[in-house]
Amino acid sequence: MITITGKTAKYFILFNVLFVHFILAEDNFKMDEGLELTLSASEPDILSLSNIDVDHLGRVWACEVVNYGPNQGKRPKGDKVIIMEDKDGDGKMDSYDTFYQGPEVDAAMGLCVLSDRVIVSVTPNIWVFFDDDDDGKADRKELLFSGDGRPVYDHSYHSLVYGPDGKMYWNFGNTGKNLKTDEGKILEDIHGRLVEDKGKPFWGGMVFRCDLDGKNIEILGHNFRNNYEVTVDSFGSLWQSDNDDDGNRATRINFIMEGGNFGYLDEMTGEGWRKKRPGMLKNVSLAHWHLNDPGVVPNVLQTGAGAPTGITVYEGRLLPQKYWDQLIHCESGVNVVRAYPVKDHGAGYQADSIEMMKSLKDRSFRPVDVAVAPDGSIFISDWYDPIIGGLAQRDISRGRLYRIAPKGSRYEQPKIGYGSAKESVNALKNPNYCVRYKAWNALHKMGSESEKELMKMFLSKNSRHRARALWLMGKNPGRSAHYVDMASQDKDPDIRIIALRLARQEGVSMIRVIEKMASDPSAKVRRECAISLAHLRGPEKSKLWASLAMSHEAGDRWSLEALGIAASGDWDSCLSSWLEKVGDDWDSDSGKDIIWRSRAKETARLIAKILKDPKTLEQERPRYFRALDFQSKAAKEAALLEILQ
Repeated sequence: MITITGKTAKYFILFNVLFVHFILAEDNFKMDEGLELTLSASEPDILSLSNIDVDHLGRVWACEVVNYGPNQGKRPKGDKVIIMEDKDGDGKMDSYDTFYQGPEVDAAMGLCVLSDRVIVSVTPNIWVFFDDDDDGKADRKELLFSGDGRPVYDHSYHSLVYGPDGKMYWNFGNTGKNLKTDEGKILEDIHGRLVEDKGKPFWGGMVFRCDLDGKNIEILGHNFRNNYEVTVDSFGSLWQSDNDDDGNRATRINFIMEGGNFGYLDEMTGEGWRKKRPGMLKNVSLAHWHLNDPGVVPNVLQTGAGAPTGITVYEGRLLPQKYWDQLIHCESGVNVVRAYPVKDHGAGYQADSIEMMKSLKDRSFRPVDVAVAPDGSIFISDWYDPIIGGLAQRDISRGRLYRIAPKGSRYEQPKIGYGSAKESVNALKNPNYCVRYKAWNALHKMGSESEKELMKMFLSKNSRHRARALWLMGKNPGRSAHYVDMASQDKDPDIRIIALRLARQEGVSMIRVIEKMASDPSAKVRRECAISLAHLRGPEKSKLWASLAMSHEAGDRWSLEALGIAASGDWDSCLSSWLEKVGDDWDSDSGKDIIWRSRAKETARLIAKILKDPKTLEQERPRYFRALDFQSKAAKEAALLEILQ
């Protein structure tokens, strides 16, 4: 028998505790078929993790959050942004370095790591840190955005993500409030609208797009509760989750239809969902999002109770095929990581749900964020706490990081170069955002010299690779119109959608492009045509809108809301053009959809006709009475008098 005493005994005990901890931690989870879980890091090396990101070298960066809620000040020197590295390919971290520590990053809820900058969201500020000498330490910082958002809170400013168009995408929740200039004035977006939650016209949480330096900001969607993180795919489509009022089983997945209102608060009054209204849905989870109201974009999927957090689009090929090009999402409230396979549904989308990783016993497992590594594996950050959010944090002594990959897959980084167009195009195919950022910038600097290699990529079979190549070619000076025209004729509807999005961003004549694409066989493409009309004015707009409205299929709420977004500010001329075109068939099923959604001077009178029509079913009547609430007071009163006569 061997007896171990003294310091040796202490190390022996610590080793065994950690060994057992690692084994038990991994055995605690139910993994989907074909997936292997590795506990990459744990306490005492790391503490409570919020957002993570993976850089082009495969290093995992994380916001380590201690000074949150009741624990503010527990770490006097401030919270940390840390860098973790696996040096031997076993999936477990071997080194832990502090990139930055200070009160500026206390309770940070967003992290975006690019090769030459690190963007940290920590309400009421969003900071950009620079490592000028490449030693893994921040040398300076710049303020990207500030505002009146609620500090140290989960509902405010969230993580930024780099898009395939060279722009940044991000959001804030319903305590984000606004964005301000350096002088303290409320920022305006590129359309002259204040970035402010006051119902004029925006409510609640919002989704944004901007240049890398924060300029040319756009509001892409609003009226969310706690839209924790937004992600963008290679086509430029945006996806996010949103949290309900706690306990109402109404968390959701959204496709961000540009310009859309997503129904957290009543559009007209700012009232919450509990306020009684005509046609109010009986199902609480549906009533919560005002889905009975004209002007609310539908949900892709409602996911029940929970506390949804980080999300990404998995465009890698290492994981099993059912995960390719799908949403991967952390649901911290119910201790699960899910994938949401998305499929077309009318002019929009719907999704199914797959449990990738679920805690069997440990309710303290709180997956907060997911990030894709250059090799195609994914990392999951674990806040690790008995409770989650709500300015509560009971455990600041623990935190976890997990890697998910196929069984037996080592964490070995692919060799990636950026020196030539060929190398950079190959890098652009990588599933990691930071790698693609480096490739995008290298290719963009090459300009026309990169087009030959990019065109080879565009002519490939992978639609996501084709999309990335198209964005870059279309951003070359003087070449936008050419590539918009080329993309508008492509066989793939998702590529044709990029033609419209690229035209909007690059100032290509939208009227000309929409005229060409308004009769597209794809409802998704016609949806995007409608959205592209939103900021145009003039008789050409109303004629094109009428043509698009003629192709609306009854019951397709996605199509209907796109038409509503397009007609905003021009309802009178748009509806008039459509009525002239449709004639006596205005009261068909598809036509009544359009009347229900419209906000023209003529709308209330037509709603009155529908309500007086004996063919209108009794169960449909509340829907139309609710639509009257969105008309002018005088028009509504006149319609009600007409109905009573």
